[in-house]
Amino acid sequence: MQADRDKITRNLKTARGQIDGILRMIDEDRYCLDISHQIMAASALLSRANKDILAAHMRHCVYDAARNGDEEKIEEMITILEQIMK
Repeated sequence: MQADRDKITRNLKTARGQIDGILRMIDEDRYCLDISHQIMAASALLSRANKDILAAHMRHCVYDAARNGDEEKIEEMITILEQIMK
């Protein structure tokens, strides 16, 4: 993986902490909108990490396939990215 590992790891660990907190909030029967707010925050971190990973994939893996003229591999990668982004 060619993405910024430290940044992605930090985002994922923060999201994990938020999810643990969300589970505690549910156990404590906390206010629904407070729980929803925390879910949205965790979801945003996961989305950011995913975007960073996909961007690195395009910059490195897809670029390498294009530079090597591997049209079949490029088409395969584009198809996979299209499926992920749906």
